[in-house]
Order: sequence, then C-alpha cells, then structure tokens
Amino acid sequence: MPSPIQRTRRLRSSGILRELVRETDLSPRQLIAPLFIKEGIHEKIPVPSMPGVYQFPVNETIIEAQELWKRGIRSVILFGIPSKKDARATGAYDKNGVVQNTIRAIKTKIPEMAVIGDVCLCSSMDHGHCGVVNKKGEIENDPSLELLAKTALSQAEAGADMAAPSDMMDGRVKAIRQALDENGYAHLPIMSYAVKYASAFYGPFRFATESAPKFGDRKTYQMDIANAREALREAKIDEEEGADIILIKPALPSLDVIARVRGETKLPIAAYQVSGEYAMICAAAEKGWLDRRAIALETLTAIRRAGAQLIVTYFAREIAGEL
Repeated sequence: MPSPIQRTRRLRSSGILRELVRETDLSPRQLIAPLFIKEGIHEKIPVPSMPGVYQFPVNETIIEAQELWKRGIRSVILFGIPSKKDARATGAYDKNGVVQNTIRAIKTKIPEMAVIGDVCLCSSMDHGHCGVVNKKGEIENDPSLELLAKTALSQAEAGADMAAPSDMMDGRVKAIRQALDENGYAHLPIMSYAVKYASAFYGPFRFATESAPKFGDRKTYQMDIANAREALREAKIDEEEGADIILIKPALPSLDVIARVRGETKLPIAAYQVSGEYAMICAAAEKGWLDRRAIALETLTAIRRAGAQLIVTYFAREIAGEL
C-alpha cells in the first residue's frame, strides 16, 4: 500500500512537538476574574448555582484579589450589590458605594492589579432593569445615559483602570467617553459589552448580583440571539463612539460571532464565559459526566481560538495554576 505523502500525525507524536506547533495559547494574563461584592455582609456567601463563587464583603474581596494575583491573574471586574436600591440606581454612582470602596481597597493593597468596573444599573435599581423605567413600564434609553456616565466617572474617581458598560443602551459608550474626557480621565479605556445577547445563560449571575428584572425581560435592549450581522453593527457603532475593547457574551454559544467581529475590527476582542456556561460545566462535573479541569481548559481555548484576546471567566482562579 503506498505511503501517504501528507502525514499530519507526525507533529502529534509527542507532547513537545504538539506544544511546538500549537496555534492558540492560553495564559493567566488573558483571564479576567469576576468578583461579586455585597454591601452590608461580614463574611463571604456562596452562590449555590456556581460552586466556588461567592458574594464577598469588601475586606474579603481584597483577600481574594491577593490570591488571584499570586496565581498570575492580573485583572478583575467588579459587580456590586448595594444594600439599598431605588428607581435612579443611586448606589451605582455613590462615591462611597460598594464598588467604589472596593476599587480603592484593592488599589491600595495591589496597585498593579487592573481593576475594571462593570458599568450598569440593574443591581442598583429597585426594578432590576438596566435603565430608567417610565410610568408605562418602558425602559428609557436617553435618560439612562446620564446615570451610566455618572457611574463610570465615579468608578474612575475611585481608581478604576477601565470602564466596562454592560447595559446595552444606545449611545452609552459616547456618553461615558465624553464624561471621562471632560473630567480628566481621557486616558481611561472603555471595554464595551458591544455584543450582549438576551441569553438564558445569565440566570446564575442574576441570582449572584440580585438583579433579576421584577417585570418583563431585557429583550428590548439586549440583542436577539438569532442575529449575527447585527453584532457587527453594534461593534462598529461602539468603536466609533470610543470603545477600546469590544466584549461579546455569552462566549461559547457565540464563537461564530467572536470570529466574525474579530475579522471586522482591529480593536482587542474580549469574551465573557458567563454564569450559565460555568454552572453547566460544574453540574456535569459533579455528576461525574465530565472532567471539570479538562472541559474548562478546552472551552477557554476554544474561545481564544475563535479570536478573543481576553476572557472573563469564573474559572480564572482555579485554572490559572494549570496554565
């Protein structure tokens, strides 16, 4: 039988050769760890649907950040749960709010760590939506922009290294960029959740941040999961408004979108491996159906392979040592 001219297995014959020709790298420096900080608690509270994930008081957030730093994780993104909520989300932009206090605390202990503030209003709103709600129960876009800009500015003043608007209101990147520039923070980058689908994968996150909508859903502002061309439009708009990084979520169900956006922009691409993705892997691993470590590495590598340079993931802490 004639020998095949092409033998692709030659470069798979040993671990050293496989590493030598590996096309996609994955390292701790590419991972961003999400942290939930709850005002008014004194010890960390486990999130039942997300094993290994907690709501932290400010002081324990510092301990967690220090542990992440030791493991090679250089970036965190903060999600705050204020003790009081109202219709204007005042807890989101309070100078002494839970996120603002945590930013100051982390930067005092670990000044080199990149601290990213999630810029949204849902966990500070008494109705759980990401924008101002009028008497008809409609989410109003333009009145929400002022509050989002105030939130980003308050986080910048507290020492945040980056603003990450996740609300999906039209024009919010421009509003935030203008507020930052006019107040001496022209150097501060914006990582925009430009492509955020109205996904069923966010359930555990909404429990962790206590931000589930009290009525309706978020489909009037988050994207239809069936649309891909719209993702290119959203990314282009945010880039034109001043975004420095484009974020896409959920990550694994959006690998095709990550690849398409990657081909259309020169900006760095981030992806968020969201709570539902994490919870499914954890649940299957607990059943003994999947290898948690192997699946975590495989999914994160797939997200990188699709074109994401940065990944927000709840696996950051545990997987850093594997890398």
